[in-house]
Amino acid sequence: MLKISGKPVPNRPIATYPAWLALGFRPFYLLAAGFAALAVPLWLLQRQGLLTYPGYLWGGVWHQHEMIFGFACAVIVGFLFTAGKVWTNLPTPVGRPLLGFALLWLAARLALPLAPAWLGVPLDLALLPATAWLLFMLVWRSRTFRHLPFVAGLVGLATCNLLFHLTLLHVLDINPLTPIYYSLAVIVMLVQTMAGRVIPGFTANALAHATIRRYRWHNMMSHLVLGIALVCVVAGVNPPLTVALCFIAALLHFAYLWCWDSLATVRKPILWVLHLSYAWLPTGMLLMAAAVMGWMPLSLAWHALVVGTMSGMISGMITRTALGHTGRPLVAGKVEITFYILVQLAALARVVPGIFWPGYYGIALVVSSVFWAVAFLTYCIGYFPILTRARLDGRSG
Repeated sequence: MLKISGKPVPNRPIATYPAWLALGFRPFYLLAAGFAALAVPLWLLQRQGLLTYPGYLWGGVWHQHEMIFGFACAVIVGFLFTAGKVWTNLPTPVGRPLLGFALLWLAARLALPLAPAWLGVPLDLALLPATAWLLFMLVWRSRTFRHLPFVAGLVGLATCNLLFHLTLLHVLDINPLTPIYYSLAVIVMLVQTMAGRVIPGFTANALAHATIRRYRWHNMMSHLVLGIALVCVVAGVNPPLTVALCFIAALLHFAYLWCWDSLATVRKPILWVLHLSYAWLPTGMLLMAAAVMGWMPLSLAWHALVVGTMSGMISGMITRTALGHTGRPLVAGKVEITFYILVQLAALARVVPGIFWPGYYGIALVVSSVFWAVAFLTYCIGYFPILTRARLDGRSG
């Protein structure tokens, strides 16, 4: 036993693994950010015909797949390995098991563009089912069944990934964009579920003067209508019905910004980034309605959800969870604010010119990609020492 100020403190076991393998967010956040900074410039080179890959997956299809199952899923796995420990009070992978998960993700990223399908596809299909099974067992053993929607989301993503590969391998005769869009819908629903839990709580805890309103019927309706609207968009259901559902979903989710007192967060960057990113969700649903009516390309609406909502929320969460789980104050400094702003500028540059100045699409795409790549490079540089060193408070994790 150790003694601190005369009080006995139990000895902690000495970790036999480096700090960057102490909890799931550490390797996966670094891998996701580094991949994000690299993958988009590589895609631009492919788009210009300056780069080709010899393997199974490359070009625009590679970009669409990897932004979901490479970048976003790395963040999701890292987050769930971290949050799952808190939710269930049970251990999640650390050390060698965590390294195995990280290497599996990395092997799939390398194999898809560089190796034949018989190697790349099995590697790519393995991570999500393994993560879903692990999270399910944690939830089952701890009886914390309120977290089952995240297991369902992982299963949904794994299914979409399987359908995508079966399409490219000519086993299924469907448009490969269909499982891509369904996977985006699953991620939007996961983001909405997570945001509905954490944003009001984070806001109330940090701002005593904030007025947080919660209505059970609002939560149920907003989630249900959003899910149905996204399915209708992807399935190409009756356009007037789809437009109405998208519009109603937008109104319900704009109402969250009032319920969560978003204006009270303007002086707290670590909070306003979450609120601002969430505002892209109802905005994206309005754009989705406009796209279904033929007023703009559907891809612009999806990018509002992907770059604005998903990536914006990711920027807020991978800084906040990294700071909190390494024993640091939950305060956004220059690195964090720069990161947040660059991601938001990437979203604006990707969506707004396509609506008002479609003739400048190519230039806007390059500008958005530069903002995006520099944003995640900023995170990598600023957070590498945070994610690879032990907690400041000496605790594990």
